[in-house]
Amino acid sequence: MGGGSFLRSCTYMAQTDTAFLDAPPASETLTEYDHAHMVLYLRLFDAAEEGADWREVVEILFGLDPVKAPERSQSVYDSHLARARWMTEHGYRELLQGGGDGPSG
Repeated sequence: MGGGSFLRSCTYMAQTDTAFLDAPPASETLTEYDHAHMVLYLRLFDAAEEGADWREVVEILFGLDPVKAPERSQSVYDSHLARARWMTEHGYRELLQGGGDGPSG
């Protein structure tokens, strides 16, 4: 399994007050959800780039059990990673134009 440095450096997201949806809201612009989950997106993106196992990532960042709920866990991971990638390709532009306050989650 890859992603050891990610897993060692990550805090347990599920212990925060930031709740998550099974899928981020679909939008062509930044949403309140995006602002609230920016740190989550960054951690998720970094984990994927480092090759971390998605099952470990979803357990650490979302507090989900991929053994007990594999389909939901995979869906939550995939949808949030897609939004994290969207942020790196499109959403960041709004932040640079003053449309965001930066990471707050």
